[in-house]
Amino acid sequence: MPEDEAPEWTAPEGSWASSAARRRNMQAIRSRDTKPEWLIRRLVHAQGLRYRVAARPLPDLRRTADMVFRTAKVAVFVDGCYWHGCPEHYVPPKTNSGYWSEKVVRNVKRDRDTDRRLTEAGWLVLRFWEHELSSACADVIAATVLARRTGLGRT
Repeated sequence: MPEDEAPEWTAPEGSWASSAARRRNMQAIRSRDTKPEWLIRRLVHAQGLRYRVAARPLPDLRRTADMVFRTAKVAVFVDGCYWHGCPEHYVPPKTNSGYWSEKVVRNVKRDRDTDRRLTEAGWLVLRFWEHELSSACADVIAATVLARRTGLGRT
């Protein structure tokens, strides 16, 4: 085979991708800076609040929140309906369903573990679905952060 020709990709046994096209498609899905995240961040920023993007709330926890307000100890997550198992919009996949369904279950378990760990460390976790109205999410975030900063929301 000439060097400039790549061999046709085939999924190895037990692979997560059912085809080369599916693999490219799945790799193209953004894990951060999604449109819902971007819209919510823009609205929160317009209200005068500043935050860290895709940051670790806790340095020893290898998980990042979409928005982190360190002084208020608020971590915000904007969860995708498919990847996080939205009760309204999640539809099990038709191909390679075993792998993808298990992955979503693992994501949900990791989300609950993250919530628990952050709460135990004194953080407030706010989670929103990607389908929620961005302005409503931004208003909740702003009100919560301002309340925590002024001591009204401390527990």
